[in-house]
Parts: sequence; C-alpha cells; structure tokens
Amino acid sequence: MNSDKMIKMSFPVKTCVVCGEEFELKPDKPGFANRCPECSVAEEEPEQKKQNLSPEERKAEAEANAERRKAIRDLLYKKDR
Repeated sequence: MNSDKMIKMSFPVKTCVVCGEEFELKPDKPGFANRCPECSVAEEEPEQKKQNLSPEERKAEAEANAERRKAIRDLLYKKDR
C-alpha cells in the first residue's frame, strides 16, 4: 500500500426529518443531528421572539407556566380518594 496517498473520511450523510433533504453531519453543526442546517435555524428563531416580550406578556406567560406546573403536579401526586 502506498503511504503517499492519504484517504480522507467524509462526514456521514443524513436525511433531514423535516424537509427530507440530505446533508453532511459536520462537527459543531448547530441544531439537531437529524435536521439540516436550514431547518435547525428555523427552529431557533422563535426563541429570539421570546426575548422581545413586553412585561405584561412575560407575566402572563409566567402565570400560565405556573398553572401548568400545578396541574401536572396535582395529576402526578394525586392521592387515591
């Protein structure tokens, strides 16, 4: 075998679960390993909108989350009556 030739390994080719397009899974790729970079970027955008909420919207969201946690806690730890 000739030692002058070096074989490069390619990155694994994956299929995006959102759009079905094939992409190379490269190190330091943002987002999910089963989504192409374009679909991963689209997933991250709603979090940016969350940062621009007004104080009233943040308070309403916090109250709704508290009620969800309370309902889940009640369902999980409800004693048999």
